[in-house]
Amino acid sequence: MSVFDPATRRHVDKQMEDLAREFRGVFSRETVERFVNESLEGLRSARFGDFVPVLVHRFARERLRALGQAEGTIVKEVPEVLFVCVQNAGRSQMAAGLMDQRAQGKVHVRSAGSDPVEEINPAVVEAMAELGIDLHEEFPKPLTDEVVRAADAVVTMGCGDACPLYPGKRYLDWELADPAGQDLPAVRAIRDEIDGRVQALLAELVPDES
Repeated sequence: MSVFDPATRRHVDKQMEDLAREFRGVFSRETVERFVNESLEGLRSARFGDFVPVLVHRFARERLRALGQAEGTIVKEVPEVLFVCVQNAGRSQMAAGLMDQRAQGKVHVRSAGSDPVEEINPAVVEAMAELGIDLHEEFPKPLTDEVVRAADAVVTMGCGDACPLYPGKRYLDWELADPAGQDLPAVRAIRDEIDGRVQALLAELVPDES
């Protein structure tokens, strides 16, 4: 933890206390502390400066909720979908944003990367903004075991066998071009192909959306 200045560490510790209160009776304080510290390390390479405590809180909270869902201590209210690509900077972020917009709360969405990078592809952010989807507050996140375990459907996009496999879970592999290094028109085309697949998956998960 030495790479983080004392002020950042204090803010992260406060976030840990907040999470310990939120998950009291579900997880021990030691579990919450471990997840916060792991999340802090996992996001070490991301470019978000002063926002470290806020994003660590968001990431750790999602991981704890996923763990609770996987273990049955937190009830799933809607289907859970996980989108995974290599960098979590393009395809999986677009898929998650599109599913979130299309589902209107009827599906909960997570995304992750097998080898996440520092920031989301700017062309991806621009292409998604054209559809009214703001990715400025999103960030690349590492793939963790509990988010896979909690998912009802896991959609992989170019990350090979990096995703853990669990019996009885639904896995989909979408073959899509990588938007990394592509110009905006090419990214738009990838976005639109993802959107079509997202809408088809949503119709299966929530039939009344079809």
